[in-house]
Amino acid sequence: MSLDFPNPIRRYDTARDCVCFWGSDSALEIAFEVELAALRSIDPSAGTDEGSTLRAYDGHLATIRKAAGAAYSRKRQSYHRLTASDF
Repeated sequence: MSLDFPNPIRRYDTARDCVCFWGSDSALEIAFEVELAALRSIDPSAGTDEGSTLRAYDGHLATIRKAAGAAYSRKRQSYHRLTASDF
């Protein structure tokens, strides 16, 4: 089994201070959150508004998915919150 990202939907969550996205491992859905502080560590142009945050997320999608895959391979859980240390 391997982690895949067939669903391109991502969501800016102001209450949790993150961008949420989902992956799948076969029939299992895996929820991910990347903290805004972590996103700003890889792209300082990520602002505090939804537009600039999602543009930064989209611009670094490969890096974020790689970090998500590494986190999932360390611990096969249905939820992961990515922090700056994951990058």
